Amino acid sequence: MKKISYFILICGGIMLSSCGNMKKAPEQVAYDLANLDTTMAPGVDFYQYACGGWMKNHPMKAEYSRFGTFDKLGEDNRDQLRSLVEELSSKSNADRTVAQKIGSMYNLGMDSVALNKEAATPIVADLAKVNAIKDKNELPAYLAEAIKSGVGGPFNFYIYADDMNSSMNIAHIAQGGLSLPDREYYVANDANSQKIRKQFVEFMTKMFDLVDKNTTINQQKAATVLKIETQLAKAHFTKEALRDPMKNYHMIAVSELQKDAPDFAWTSFFNAVGLKDLKKLNVAQIEPITEVSTVLRNYSLDEIKTYLSWQVLNSSASYLSDDFEAANFEFYDKTLSGKQENKPRWKRVLGTTDGVLGEAIGQMYVEKYFSAGAKARMLKLVDNLKTALSQRIQGLEWMSPETKTKALEKLTTFRVKIGYPDKWRDYTKLDITSKESYWANVKKANQFEFDYMLGKANKPVDKDEWLMTPQTVNAYYNPATNEICFPAAILQPPFFNLGADDAVNYGAIGVVIGHEMTHGFDDQGSQYDKDGNLKNWWSKTDLEKFNARTKSLATQYSKIIVLDSLHANGEFTLGENIADQGGLQVSFLAFQNTLRESSDHDKIDGLTPEQRFFLSYSNVWAGNIRNEEIIRRTQTDPHSLGKWRVNGALPNVEAWYKAFNIKPGDPMYIAPEKRAIVW
Repeated sequence: MKKISYFILICGGIMLSSCGNMKKAPEQVAYDLANLDTTMAPGVDFYQYACGGWMKNHPMKAEYSRFGTFDKLGEDNRDQLRSLVEELSSKSNADRTVAQKIGSMYNLGMDSVALNKEAATPIVADLAKVNAIKDKNELPAYLAEAIKSGVGGPFNFYIYADDMNSSMNIAHIAQGGLSLPDREYYVANDANSQKIRKQFVEFMTKMFDLVDKNTTINQQKAATVLKIETQLAKAHFTKEALRDPMKNYHMIAVSELQKDAPDFAWTSFFNAVGLKDLKKLNVAQIEPITEVSTVLRNYSLDEIKTYLSWQVLNSSASYLSDDFEAANFEFYDKTLSGKQENKPRWKRVLGTTDGVLGEAIGQMYVEKYFSAGAKARMLKLVDNLKTALSQRIQGLEWMSPETKTKALEKLTTFRVKIGYPDKWRDYTKLDITSKESYWANVKKANQFEFDYMLGKANKPVDKDEWLMTPQTVNAYYNPATNEICFPAAILQPPFFNLGADDAVNYGAIGVVIGHEMTHGFDDQGSQYDKDGNLKNWWSKTDLEKFNARTKSLATQYSKIIVLDSLHANGEFTLGENIADQGGLQVSFLAFQNTLRESSDHDKIDGLTPEQRFFLSYSNVWAGNIRNEEIIRRTQTDPHSLGKWRVNGALPNVEAWYKAFNIKPGDPMYIAPEKRAIVW
């Protein structure tokens, strides 16, 4: 969902040590000295110092483009899910039960013999629907049907909260229709971008050949798709512009949309989708949607059908025979990310099954791997972090008392979700059957999700709904509901360790909590009030001071060279960098509050509590990464690379200097007056 600011991965940590009923986890060292590279001085490259040992001891696996501590946790979590799902898939389960649906979905994906025998057969009917289009006037009905089944089109449609009235769900349309990760892949003229576009055409040609071997014609089809997508991409908002909520909100009447984009029958589309008599909606990006109309007018029907056929191929490739899957991997994973081999089939199929029946699997996961005691302890830790953030806000010298009052109001109204939802999804209407193909069942699952989403239209927002499953190793802040959410899966070893000291816990899970809280006050979240509405609550002077500080932070990160001559994008990653810094400052203060209440300030393994805090934080981001993935993430990921979530964030934190005796002259030293501090 576009409005959720994800702390991807990641950030989890180790819980405080007094959790009552937590199911016993494998005993783990709170902090492993083997993670260090003591040949590197902390003030020269703290990331290498803190994580070099871990990176050496965990070499890159061929199936990964990046492998870090989070990915290792993901592997452990995947093994837990596999045991649950394979137990069901090995049994004969009663028809239409959740167990039957999970087992059937998994078995369909695992049956490579059947998939290879079917080859392109599962998508023949989908391609026939495209070929059957006789007139452009039929496009609205076709696109509505395609979107429902999970097949892409030239724009995106969804139901979500109204930015200006966050208590109500409304219809939105937004830019879309691209197969490459970002518009820059289409418009940039550097050698690497040109090479990728050439490989993209080769990939599409290969995919068209798998349906109907005629390379010459299929090369022309691929060129047509690239031409159409390039025209769409040129009109797209940049990734930086997409981060400004006000620039992406345009509530207009359907009749006005029809005037702006006249070559597509919008009312017919909305009627076919299931929103009859729709009067108004949010058009997130006007210009890209207008360009869709231009494309539909200027390209021939055959060219548009070629583009739509490609959307079928690209949407279905992961659910077809090995030939399709291999071609898909070769381009999206190997070319764009640098992976050397595909994940084992069971991992890929488990991911699909988990995506289709997420909360059903989540309910089983929670029953086996999570406890009420853990949830209660996490809520207590959140309270400690809220107290610390309140202290930080009250201590800000640059903010006026009036704005502080508004900020504290927002903080006190945070909704907190821990572990799992109070009410589980009902999958009764989802029909999964082994009598149909894997792809056919994926389409039915997409239709099920679409209907679920459509049922929210013009209804109050359900603030108890979860936007991640409990088994997701992640966390998020949602500005529309002013909530922070920490699924169960992130609260386990090595991120949730009952035997760890406070320093390690606050350095890991504590920073995660602080990070998500700070998202409520980053450059995006700060534009939403305590009720989740896009509404200014700042004084003019305070907002100017805030923007000056965030600009300083963006400039600082943009000077970072991530690979060769490629710089980080401080504007694009600004929200996450603000949250990283805020998370560190808030969690460290909360940790100091606990030290004041404790007599245990002793060193452990020769390290002070403060040193263990920052080493624990850094180890969250330990990992190896391929050059291709560095390039891809720098272009598409709003989070800084792991190395720079350490080396970029810590030099702005005074406590880090004191903990490791960082002095002027050290390469990482930044003079106090030049440090970029927001919260």
